[in-house]
Amino acid sequence: MRTALFIAVGLAALAALALLAAGSGMFSNGPLPAVPVPTDNPQTDAKIRLGKQLYFDTRLSADNTISCATCHTPATGWANHHPTDTGIGGQVGGRNSGTIIDSAYMKYQFWDGREGSLEGQALGPIHNPIEMGETLENVVRKLNAIPGYKEQFREVFGTDVTTDGIAKAIASYERTIVSGPSPFDRYLAGDKKAMSKPAVRGMNLFNGKGHCTPCHSGPTFSDQSFHNLGVGMNKPDPDVGRSKISGDPRDWGRFKTPGLRNVALTSPYLHDGSEKTLMDVVSFYDRGGIPNRNLDPLIQPLNLTRQEKQDLVAFLDALTGPFPVDEAPALPPDAAAAVPVGGGEAR
Repeated sequence: MRTALFIAVGLAALAALALLAAGSGMFSNGPLPAVPVPTDNPQTDAKIRLGKQLYFDTRLSADNTISCATCHTPATGWANHHPTDTGIGGQVGGRNSGTIIDSAYMKYQFWDGREGSLEGQALGPIHNPIEMGETLENVVRKLNAIPGYKEQFREVFGTDVTTDGIAKAIASYERTIVSGPSPFDRYLAGDKKAMSKPAVRGMNLFNGKGHCTPCHSGPTFSDQSFHNLGVGMNKPDPDVGRSKISGDPRDWGRFKTPGLRNVALTSPYLHDGSEKTLMDVVSFYDRGGIPNRNLDPLIQPLNLTRQEKQDLVAFLDALTGPFPVDEAPALPPDAAAAVPVGGGEAR
């Protein structure tokens, strides 16, 4: 299978890069390790194929118009270029979709971190009233009425369609969407021509004056934590982010630190999609974010020159590596009998 081959080759290359970089004084932002896989959901080709079908199938939504791929589109970096998501009935959400690339490495899912696994994340949009607007109960009923899905679930899980199986299959597929070695990775491995001079200067700024690594650290360029940058905090009714989940007032206005690999492909940026370009984002940080009562103390004015901003953007561009760009697969056809559409109650 092409996706499996990509993963095998990519991981082999990354492992080689890690060995080359070991002991060389590399920054903490090193090559990606092997994809973590939970023990209760091992990867299999059949499960990945099933998950891919479910990922692209609009029948998981209440009106059969929205799939996972609608908001996380392969051709646009597994994200989309809208500031926020649009779901069933043209409803517009309040947060940017983000990217699926390398999501397998993230400790928290969603901007507020309300799920701690890809399995949990996979089900969330289905019963979100703005996104897919369906109930999990009705999704199970619809898929069980499709012979091709029922057969595959029995093959993969030994059961009819279940919400647990849907989550595990989609998560298994999403774990194959990983990025390969970027110019930055090749530079760390010893190829000093892999990055341009502006990108090298930007790397040094990223690790120094730009004050980026306290939050964008590790192989994913994320500290796997939450911070208040002030984004949207100057609005009359701001999105309070993590605090709505944790109940902790210290989390007011905090959102997950996204990874930065392939970030050049996934505009617009920040949790509300309010910054259109990477230069806009760098300028936002340079200003010290937006003042508010819970602004993270790490967010301070940087006093960058225009050249320094351009160099930082050049470095962020150098974090772009190859990744799978899958096309929608053939989907199991509906049975001859009518299948109910819409699940009624949604939360």
